[in-house]
Amino acid sequence: MASLSKAYAGSPEPLTPILDSGGKTVTLAAFKGRPIIVNLWATWCPPCRKEMPSLARLKAAYGDKLLIIPVSMDKAPDREKARAFIAANAPLPFYQDEALAMPYDVKPPVEGFPTTFLFDAQGHEVARVPMDHDWNSPAAHAVVDALLKGR
Repeated sequence: MASLSKAYAGSPEPLTPILDSGGKTVTLAAFKGRPIIVNLWATWCPPCRKEMPSLARLKAAYGDKLLIIPVSMDKAPDREKARAFIAANAPLPFYQDEALAMPYDVKPPVEGFPTTFLFDAQGHEVARVPMDHDWNSPAAHAVVDALLKGR
């Protein structure tokens, strides 16, 4: 987890509206009360496609203890392609930001994809990880364990 940065710890989660798997508009505030991992990705991004299976294994390892919100940056015409990619990476849920607004709503803005954010139960950034990473590694599990314990 050498690329993990805590430089923006304490920053609020973005209020960007995103679509859930049913097409309902939600914001990350809907998940307050528990820590979350938010991954910004796209089907046109090779590092994103490489990373997603490890996020799926992380979710499978932690089950209901861990909420992972993978947010597709694909445009509306590519929604079904993105949905199929996430379905192939179960048990991850599908979310989409077809306006590509969330990368600009976090401060400072995201510089590339994928970018993963860890938010505490109060909606404050704990850390971020730019580019792809093996989320099923022992180092990643240690970071997730600390997030879940509120450290």
